Amino acid sequence: MAEAEPITTLVADDHPVVREGLIAMLESADGITVVGEAGSGEEAVARAPALRPDVVLLDLRMGGMDGVAATGRILRELPSTKIVIVTTYENDTDILRAVEAGAAGYLLKGSSRQELIDAVRAAARGETVLTPSLAGKLFRARTPDPAALSERECAVLRLVGQGLTNAEIGGELFISEATVKTYLLRSFKKLGVSDRTAAVMTAIERGLLS
Repeated sequence: MAEAEPITTLVADDHPVVREGLIAMLESADGITVVGEAGSGEEAVARAPALRPDVVLLDLRMGGMDGVAATGRILRELPSTKIVIVTTYENDTDILRAVEAGAAGYLLKGSSRQELIDAVRAAARGETVLTPSLAGKLFRARTPDPAALSERECAVLRLVGQGLTNAEIGGELFISEATVKTYLLRSFKKLGVSDRTAAVMTAIERGLLS
């Protein structure tokens, strides 16, 4: 039987010591190869197309482009690559932003070596990776006030009002066209409308797009 190809990874973190620690843990595991590293979101976005890693580990908060923005940019170029956010932050909003940007998982930096390795392997298999303690936070974050539009839903509707298509809106916000449609459908339901024009007009009337 042919030996399985190793899982290739790119590690991005703006703290060299943290980055080196993550790389050391990954390289100690069988079947995982670190093919590159980056010290910023911009560098990760620039390096990913050439390296074409199976999995990218991204720090959430870096100077300049953060991990969520970098996730969207990388996935636009490499839709089959899996992104795992690795961070010290447990904020509900941050978790939801990462998942909605297309990240395959969200892992805390306090996770053990085995948890990190398992997360990379699971992400490579196409599974969602979430530190157990964060599961409840994600559920709460995904249960918004039905009467209120989220900041991202408002942003999408503002761009609709400017005449942009779903694809153009995705480009502006660094999210997929499918994600734009999801935001629109949520907005329709919350506003009690059935089309884009009515959604924009209703949101303006309610003072939600000021």
